Parts: sequence; C-alpha cells; structure tokens
Amino acid sequence: MKKLVVLTGAGISAESGIATFRDAGGLWEGYKVEDVATPEAWHKDPALVLDFYNQRRRKAHEVKPNRGHEVLAELEKQFDVTIITQNVDNLHERAGSSHVIHLHGSLFESRSTKNPALIYPIKGTELNIGDMCELGSQLRPNIVWFGEAVPRMEVAADIASGADVFIVAGTSMVVYPAAGLIDYVPDHVPKYVVDPKKPEILHVPNLEFIIDKASTGMEKLKRMLI
Repeated sequence: MKKLVVLTGAGISAESGIATFRDAGGLWEGYKVEDVATPEAWHKDPALVLDFYNQRRRKAHEVKPNRGHEVLAELEKQFDVTIITQNVDNLHERAGSSHVIHLHGSLFESRSTKNPALIYPIKGTELNIGDMCELGSQLRPNIVWFGEAVPRMEVAADIASGADVFIVAGTSMVVYPAAGLIDYVPDHVPKYVVDPKKPEILHVPNLEFIIDKASTGMEKLKRMLI
C-alpha cells in the first residue's frame, strides 16, 4: 500500500467546535497565549494554566469528529496512513485513525515536572494543584508549549521523507517547526494542501491546492486519490 502522510492543524478541529487562538487576534478562549501556554506562564501561575487546560479538556469531551477526521480514517482502506497532527485533542483517534503522532502533545495526558519521560493518562477532565507524579512532583499538562522543543519532530520528519503522497489539512503553515515538514517530502511526491485560506508555499514542487475547509475539501481529495 502507498504511504499517505497527513499533517493536520487547528483548522480541522475548528469545524468540530474547538477554538483556535489565531482566529481571535492572539487570544485563545479569551486568554493571552503567553499567560497559559508558555513555560513562563506555568512558573508564574500554574493554577491558572491547569484551569485553562481543564476547560479545554471538558470542551474536547463535548465535541465530535467531523467529516474531515472521518475521511482520513476511511483512507486507511486504500493507503498506509500516518497522521502527524499539531492538535492536542483526540478527534482523529475517535474518528477511527489508527496511527496518529501528536507533535504538540495530548490534552489527555499529564507529565512529571521532575522527569519529562514520566507520562500518565488523565482520567476524567481535571488536573489540579496537588496531583503528583510517582517522584512527588507536580504534574503538568503533557503539552508542548510555545518556547519548548518539539520532541517528536525527528520522528515526524523521517515519516514525511518516506511519503508516497503528502497532505496538509487545516493548518496555516506558519507554525514551525511543524510547517517545515513539507520540506522533507521528496520533490517527486504529489502534495495537496486543503485549507480555505491558501497558504503561501511557493518553493514546493508537485503541489496542488484545494481551497476549501477540511470537511468538504477532504471529501474532494478522497475522490481524487481513489
């Protein structure tokens, strides 16, 4: 089976009702990103950061995968599909996708502040002050915040370099290093970008744009691919 590699971003989850901060002038559900999604924010006010992500987690439990997520899951019948997502929700998995790499972490996991290798599932929706890892240190969301390294980037780059088809869906292609993954895809490989706003990607060969939102755009692309 051909290897289909898909990079997804906030746009695909926005259709399910999960807000994106870039569409609100740098605010995310009323919060400044630097106040809730940076290491400095965590050191300044960990209770606020935990509450922010508890709210996001509750919201994520309420929403459902949309047609864009479902189409990607359905493509596993014809392709060996790997999804590399910048999203921290679990909508791809809930739609049925079986191989998902979360570049920026998961809303449904916590990790030790003493040993980042200690990662735990979050049961329910709450992570609070006083929730400790086995080493006795406070647990934080297992999210890659702004200013932190992306630990799975090398794995993602290796997967992108082996793609037979590469798709970008629901991302503005301005958040690095994720946006740079398309540069690892060989020149001869067909590449498709599905987004209602055409990103400026001028240097990439064999690139086709589908100017549409992820749900209907992925339906169009599915028909093209099969």
